[in-house]
Amino acid sequence: MGKGKPFLEIFTLALNEDYRFPVLEFFVFLYSLGSFISVWTLTRGFEKYIIPANEGIMYEQVVILAGPLLFIFLVLVLKNIAYGLGSDLEKGVIQTLLSYPIKRWKILTAKLLSAVGISLLLFLGIQALSFYLLDPVVAIVYFKVILLAYAAQLSLIFLLSGIVLFLTLISKRGGLALVLGIILHFIFGTISTFIFAIVRYIKSNLVLKAYSLINPILVLELYFKRDYFSRWTLNGRLWIPSFSESLLYLGASYVIVIVIFALSYIYFERRLWI
Repeated sequence: MGKGKPFLEIFTLALNEDYRFPVLEFFVFLYSLGSFISVWTLTRGFEKYIIPANEGIMYEQVVILAGPLLFIFLVLVLKNIAYGLGSDLEKGVIQTLLSYPIKRWKILTAKLLSAVGISLLLFLGIQALSFYLLDPVVAIVYFKVILLAYAAQLSLIFLLSGIVLFLTLISKRGGLALVLGIILHFIFGTISTFIFAIVRYIKSNLVLKAYSLINPILVLELYFKRDYFSRWTLNGRLWIPSFSESLLYLGASYVIVIVIFALSYIYFERRLWI
């Protein structure tokens, strides 16, 4: 068996398991429907947003367009990790895969490429098509805004995915990990909704800065809508990050994601006993 064949075989098995009919067709339909609704809303319901006057309005477009699909993307990824990998652990499939002439970390990589990589390609592809249908010229002009907004929103998705992966490996069951991942998603959403109220109540920017390390969406919102937030007062003034600070917080959030995935790899490589 060639060096690359075990990896490709495991990857193919994972694809067949993660996207067996009608899973792939169902989620592609949801992605397409969500994109259509978002584009229709922007072009019909919010006509004032069609020609963005500044980066803040463009940022709002990205949030509106990506919002419903991000949740669908999260559900698909968590399903693949929790039920796909979790089922393999419960049924002893991983034990069979460990007998292949391939390193453990490559087995986990093949599984994640299927669970996360293919889902990500579907998500980004349909989102790119949505922006093309909306207005390709505007998308090019505001490419920096779009790129950073997507990077920040996906950071939180990857964080939740890493947590669910680690919990699945530890428990060797995916059901509980999936439920906890969905709960965490709604907890983060609730915190994001009330974070500015909390900051104004305690009159400190420290909570905002700390939370932005795991959810950099807030940093970008403050930066791109700085003209609006600069009018807020908070024993002086609300923290408005610079562009370099926004990149720093975005990078820090991905460092946290990498650490969580690295812990999963270390556990799978050294601590996982089937």
